[in-house]
Amino acid sequence: MKTQRIESVDILRGFTITAMILVNTPGSWSHVYTPLLHAEWHGLTPTDLIFPFFLFIVGISIYFSYNNKSNSSSTYKKIIIRSLKLLGLGLFLNAFSPNYPFVEEIATMRFPGILQRIGCVFLVSSILFLNCNWKSLLVICVSVLIGYWLFIGFMPFPNSEIIRPTFDRAPNNWVNYIDLKIFGNHLWQKDYDPEGFFSTIPAIISCVFGILVAHILHRINLNMRVIYMVALSLILFVLGYVFNNWFPINKAIWSSSFVLVTTGWATLILAAIYFLTDILNFKFGSIFKYVGMNAIGIYFISSIISKSFYLIKVGEYNIHSYMYDSIFVHSVLSDKLASLLYALTAVMFYLFLAYFLAKKKIFIKV
Repeated sequence: MKTQRIESVDILRGFTITAMILVNTPGSWSHVYTPLLHAEWHGLTPTDLIFPFFLFIVGISIYFSYNNKSNSSSTYKKIIIRSLKLLGLGLFLNAFSPNYPFVEEIATMRFPGILQRIGCVFLVSSILFLNCNWKSLLVICVSVLIGYWLFIGFMPFPNSEIIRPTFDRAPNNWVNYIDLKIFGNHLWQKDYDPEGFFSTIPAIISCVFGILVAHILHRINLNMRVIYMVALSLILFVLGYVFNNWFPINKAIWSSSFVLVTTGWATLILAAIYFLTDILNFKFGSIFKYVGMNAIGIYFISSIISKSFYLIKVGEYNIHSYMYDSIFVHSVLSDKLASLLYALTAVMFYLFLAYFLAKKKIFIKV
């Protein structure tokens, strides 16, 4: 049986991957417009919306992929294999080097990553979906978000030198404390990893909320779906911004308020796209739909190429620096604009690649 496709979901998925490529490939990390950077710690920028949006869409995909599947060993086998593929691809990206021996030093290689988190979130969310109805999933969402806040905000540390836990950066932060115990020095930074183990738990809830929104898209009357989604987004906004007073909005630790607010934005934007494309039948955003059809593949290819450009030398420069300095830096007056134009050029290349793959009916399955 073919997976049911909703055009607005493909468009939002593709737009999310495109935005991810845009923020990950600036000409220079020293010259980036603020909206294209993550919040330094607490707070929210447009860039902070990208990853939770993708996990939200993973939840929608889980619903339509497994809604009619039996709760059998073969179904679980497929879920586990797909999760392991994502974990493997993520670890490969972290280890990849175009130079012999083709891998970075294992002693310093980062273990967590975006694809690793997607794999873990997909695994747990799929199992929850196969075993829980929507009411049970909602109870799980509420319980985890409250429990996560209570644990990292109030659970005493075993180390008596730390008076009490806080939501600040290391050392008095439970998220960092647990990640260090598990991964040691295999983290993005010494004091935290944005895709670490412990913060993956609330990230699962971002995905489960996608499952709940998919339930609206599947079960609610066509004329009422947008109203339900807009109402849900408003409720999430209120809860998230009120919760922010006790548990600050923070992507690095994937705070409970962050889950609520970003899910509110994802639901609201999906409602708008759904209203225009699936109800009014307006035709727009087709290029993003093509990206959405090969989302993981396009992201993986872009990551490999980007890393290669930084590692392969052209004389005294790497390929990235050579292209950026030769083409963009001297072409515009503003350093930030030059950096943005480089990123936009990369985006245009991957949009064309997605279009080419779609037209050739090449779909990279993970």
